[in-house]
Amino acid sequence: MAVVSMRELLEAGAHFGHRVRRWNPKMRRYIFRERNGIHIIDLQQTVRALGVAYEAVREKASQGGTILFVGTKRQAQPSIQEHAERCRMPYVNQRWLGGTLTNFRTIRHRVDFMIDLEQQEERGDFEKLPKKEALKLRRLIQKLNRRLGGIRTMSRLPDMVFIADVRREALAVSEASKLGIPIIGLVDTNCDPDPIDFVIPGNDDAIRSNRLMAAKIADAVIEGLHVREIVDAEEAERAQLSDEDLLGPSVLDRLRGGASLEEPKEAAAEVLEAGAETDAESEALPEVETVVEEEEITEAPEEDHTANNVEELLS
Repeated sequence: MAVVSMRELLEAGAHFGHRVRRWNPKMRRYIFRERNGIHIIDLQQTVRALGVAYEAVREKASQGGTILFVGTKRQAQPSIQEHAERCRMPYVNQRWLGGTLTNFRTIRHRVDFMIDLEQQEERGDFEKLPKKEALKLRRLIQKLNRRLGGIRTMSRLPDMVFIADVRREALAVSEASKLGIPIIGLVDTNCDPDPIDFVIPGNDDAIRSNRLMAAKIADAVIEGLHVREIVDAEEAERAQLSDEDLLGPSVLDRLRGGASLEEPKEAAAEVLEAGAETDAESEALPEVETVVEEEEITEAPEEDHTANNVEELLS
């Protein structure tokens, strides 16, 4: 079954591309036709591409991977934050800071600094400072939280990146490509699809289109996390099984009676030896029969010869 229907895409306006004069020739294979000077995107390819991306995200989430949501344009900011928080994944919906991925260690230090300032404010340490200095620190917290608040839970590099507008987020695409991180991109007719690993052709300027794509990716993450929870629960239940659950009743009875596990092995060895002896005897039996038959054959003519001699003497 398809992840999204054609009707949903049409209602979201995902089929509208850019004007013909602004197109990228590399998007030719994703364009259905031209209408009133605007390119129309082939939604059949969009349905298939979204299904492939959905499966990839679900598989990565089930393995414990992290998917980073990126969308800094005004049409995508609310939906990116909403659906990333819904599936408990990091996001960037404000300005993309250079080096967010390639210089992640420095970015992580700033995130830790922001968390430390928030803890100081919660403890009431700012009340001991002059008002002007405390005000500066609170403004710094707001600034850091606006830029880095979405990735405060991202302790390592993400395993996949979902980008709402690959042309606007060219820096994010470049950093992910350098690090070999797979990219899922909503690609419009004016974008370059070559650096994108999972191309989803669609309108990246409509609010409903961005919301629909972000919602489907978030659904894939939630489904993958649910699968991982089931697997972890099964492994935990298997680890808690006792010997009584794993061993059979006959083995348990022997162990409770004081018998060791070596006794069944010795008994089995004796049975095998007895079977070997019987096999050897059965193999030797035909040889004995043939010897007996030969002796009878050699003895029979001697008896006949003796009988003939007796008759001659009597006559």
